Amino acid sequence: MLEESKIQTANIAEYRKDFPILSRQINNKPLVYFDNGATTQKPQVVIDAVSHYYEHLNANIHRGVHTLSQEITLAYEDARIKVQQHLNAAHSHEIIFTKGTTDAINLVAHSFGKKYFTSGDEILISAMEHHSNIIPWQQLCEEKGCELKVIPISDSGEILMDAFEELLTSKTKIVAITHVSNTLGTINPVKDMIACSHRKGIPVLIDGAQAVPHLAVDVQNLDADFYCFSAHKLFGPTGVGVLYGKEIFLNELPPYQTGGGVILSVDFQKTTFAPLPLKFEAGTPHIAGGIGLAAAIDYVNQIGLNNITTYEHYLLEHATNRLQEIEGVKIIGNANKKAAVISFIVDSCHPLDVGTLLDKQGIAVRTGHHCTQPLMKLLGIPGTVRASFAFYNTIDEIDVFAEALKKTIRLLK
Repeated sequence: MLEESKIQTANIAEYRKDFPILSRQINNKPLVYFDNGATTQKPQVVIDAVSHYYEHLNANIHRGVHTLSQEITLAYEDARIKVQQHLNAAHSHEIIFTKGTTDAINLVAHSFGKKYFTSGDEILISAMEHHSNIIPWQQLCEEKGCELKVIPISDSGEILMDAFEELLTSKTKIVAITHVSNTLGTINPVKDMIACSHRKGIPVLIDGAQAVPHLAVDVQNLDADFYCFSAHKLFGPTGVGVLYGKEIFLNELPPYQTGGGVILSVDFQKTTFAPLPLKFEAGTPHIAGGIGLAAAIDYVNQIGLNNITTYEHYLLEHATNRLQEIEGVKIIGNANKKAAVISFIVDSCHPLDVGTLLDKQGIAVRTGHHCTQPLMKLLGIPGTVRASFAFYNTIDEIDVFAEALKKTIRLLK
């Protein structure tokens, strides 16, 4: 167990004041928000940044010569640079703004598949993937006559590396893997997986939706070919996300969507597309979202991701210990390296009923299959209750949650 004295520098009580919604009451109980895996709450600085854009800078980007357009274009491109620095990408034009992680994966599946895939090729994913990192590849397989192969996992929820290496063949055209499982909390050894893949000349896409809020990510150190995440899981706005791609790939891939903003010139015979990153950013983007994401990155960096990682691990250990004390509760996913996510089931209790009764006590958790239906089928369960933590959560909240869960179980049995 981490010593509490090492966590005190996090100043959790002060950070909580930055999040207006945490002062709410739900069913006459103080809100305990343990659904951070679905979306995180927003600090006032992010809310203010979005409001400031609409109040003082509202204009379209890139195409205007007037002052407002010039100002917001500069701010938006500064946000791109901020993302580049946050991920330690080599170039800002390797940062593509998308609608979110799902949109980013669809972009790669469509454009990479169109450029490189033929019948008989293989795509490799894992058994713990979110639907967003399954369905786009399934669609590509149906279109191109390819095969989707699945890396097995252990009973504790860890990638079986020997099996993974055996599945890498000359037919494998891309590996698409989650960095952190949204259901199990498993932190996958993506750097090792990328290195194994690259030894055979196979590019790798990393779904970082659940990693970026919890871990410091360095795409150059990982040597990832593609890496994607969503702003709303990093305390930023919904509807905006990021695809990082190595310049060498992004230059080769065809546009995902076309229209305004992606062109150098158009006539009725032919279109010439703009260079990176504009080639992949058709139409008016979520400008306010980009501004809000930049503010969220600034906020997180002020706290420090290493501090966040350390504190959230402290929460995870305490929550794990408390749940293990409760009769009838079984934790699903016990990897050696986990992010601050706990999925569990309760004997003879449906997850939906557990979640509903916890909500009556002011506690927000997620219930169901968590967009990982193939994983649930593999585990032989209909779903789980998931508690996912952020740095603004507290030990006291976990204790309230544990007692509320005990009460819920008594009521259901």
